[in-house]
Amino acid sequence: MSAAAPGADAPEPPGPYVHPEFDPWSPAFVADPYPAYAELRARGRALFFEGSGQWLIPHHSDVSALLRDRRLGRTYLHRFTHEEFGRPAPPQEQEPFHVLNDHGLLELEPPAHTRIRRLISTAFTPRRVEQLTPTVERLAGELVDELCEEGGGDLIASLAEPLPVAVIAEMLGVPREDRGLLRPWSADMVAMFELNRTEETARRAVQASVEFSAYLRELIAARRTSPGDDLISGLIAAYDAGDRLSEQEMISTCVLLLNAGHEATVNTTGNGWLSLFRHPEQLAALRADPALLPRAVEELLRYDTPLQLFERWVLDDIEIDGRTIPRGSEVALLFGSANRDPARFPDPDRLDLARADNPHISFGGGIHYCLGAPLARIELTASFGKLLERAPGLRMLSEPERKPGYVIRGLKELVVEV
Repeated sequence: MSAAAPGADAPEPPGPYVHPEFDPWSPAFVADPYPAYAELRARGRALFFEGSGQWLIPHHSDVSALLRDRRLGRTYLHRFTHEEFGRPAPPQEQEPFHVLNDHGLLELEPPAHTRIRRLISTAFTPRRVEQLTPTVERLAGELVDELCEEGGGDLIASLAEPLPVAVIAEMLGVPREDRGLLRPWSADMVAMFELNRTEETARRAVQASVEFSAYLRELIAARRTSPGDDLISGLIAAYDAGDRLSEQEMISTCVLLLNAGHEATVNTTGNGWLSLFRHPEQLAALRADPALLPRAVEELLRYDTPLQLFERWVLDDIEIDGRTIPRGSEVALLFGSANRDPARFPDPDRLDLARADNPHISFGGGIHYCLGAPLARIELTASFGKLLERAPGLRMLSEPERKPGYVIRGLKELVVEV
């Protein structure tokens, strides 16, 4: 997501302006944004929100189409300067964050995106991901066994967070003793994607970027000398038509794989179990028929979406429902709303673990479709599967508190008893 705030010189679109139901800074809205989304969908297909200076896009068909529309981009710097686009350059003191973030695959557009994704794909292959399945199953089993031995605890801290971090760390070749560094760095960086970021948020993100980059630079240097069977060694060796990844591209790729590669898993685990506890008949059906698990994972990704909003810049004027959204604008694609759109999902507010037709967009779409989606599905299937198998009486002990952020939707903790 873009971490640059809307500029004062951005084109000011015509109304509508006031959407009191959409309040991403309200704890009540963050707790349950879905009724507000229904009101937004009823109001229209493109609604300007003064609070963030963005056009809200709440319908599934529009979100899906705009994810694939090349008139929009994750960046505009491949075509325009900040001045030409009517946007301010990021503050100089934030440069370490932007250098790291902006060289990542998620923030690039063709031709740079095409080149780097092609090179990464030679190392991050479906076969490599599939080969991780036994490792993921083993790690999930160990973590669930520890939770059971303790009689319960915080499901987020004991399973949701350590599993995907351990998996991506093992893929990258991060030594076990260093893995505790990764999650805090990631948390400080992804906070910049929220709509309510502060100067302190930016300071912490910059510090994390500096430390994370320095750590990976040393790790890459070590792998150049002594390559292994890890993903960093694979990225160093990635070679296509005389082209290689630069060191900065490798560093940014590793950070993206960690940050994007575990946030969805962490938050879908927490959101998903909370949804199951609140729908005991669905949980009972899943316990009775574990074959439902693959569909259940997709439905939990849809029902309470881990990434609620995804931003794109308008590079050339577009028109939605007769309304022109001019170049220089920013659209906010509301994934959470799109995944509850009754025009695409029958009875969308119902959790239905047997739902067969489920084209949710929780992993995005188009050229920026999540590279780690197959790995996230393996992790979620292993995590939910092991808990269903080894903790059949799992229950929630107290109503959980949500993280304050809106864009990345997750729980602070989920205390359970086995």
